[in-house]
Amino acid sequence: MGSRPSFDRRELVGPFDIVGDVHGCADELELLLEKLGYDVALDGDRVSVTPPAGRMLVFVGDLTDRGPRTPDVLRIAMAMSDAGTALCVEGNHDNKFARWLSGANVKTAHGLQMSVDQMAEEAPAFHARARKFFAGLPPYLWLDGGKLVVAHAGLKEDMLGRSDGKVRSFALYGDTTGETDGFGFPVRRNWALEHDGEPAIVYGHVAAPEVQAVNNTWCIDTGCCFGGHLTALRWPEKELVSVPAARVYYSPDKPLADRTR
Repeated sequence: MGSRPSFDRRELVGPFDIVGDVHGCADELELLLEKLGYDVALDGDRVSVTPPAGRMLVFVGDLTDRGPRTPDVLRIAMAMSDAGTALCVEGNHDNKFARWLSGANVKTAHGLQMSVDQMAEEAPAFHARARKFFAGLPPYLWLDGGKLVVAHAGLKEDMLGRSDGKVRSFALYGDTTGETDGFGFPVRRNWALEHDGEPAIVYGHVAAPEVQAVNNTWCIDTGCCFGGHLTALRWPEKELVSVPAARVYYSPDKPLADRTR
């Protein structure tokens, strides 16, 4: 019998604290973790995060870019991952950042240049550790006996159990039409409107002023890097916890979405 795919963690039943797109906003991440009851100690490369008894953190991806402290966000995520107290899925910004780390010729638009500049201050060993971390991220996570899915840009129920190119693309970028809007961004279909309610799907990717809850799907990217909030969804409580951004770190290239319709 083959080994279970990395995305299939149905044996993990939580409870979970699912954190939206951090985008380098380590100040707000530390505050949100403390508000959720995590004990955070960050001293240079020495990081310790102790969760409340029994709880586990889950990042929806896009740890990198746009904010002022991408390396520290990675330190927290990697330390928690190593300790078995956090899981993370790959985001599209993480994917591009990882390709840059590996020497690929990528455009440093949409906030990547900020990560590049910040990583210039970090030792080669930290770069290597980050490359290994990103290489191990699954496209989505299937949790809690199958009742919960976490994917960066979402997932359709009939994609569960697969990790082919089409599924990975959907998980990273969402349901795109192939067209671009007036701002030069992909036109997206709102797949959540067709979801039948099971399992719960928690995702980010498309920032909005408020959490977008549709048919038991939850988009928890509330635009922290744009001066909004950093938000977590507590599962199974379905309780939202958030902290405001200290300031605008990156001006959005288009107005924030409202995808409840």
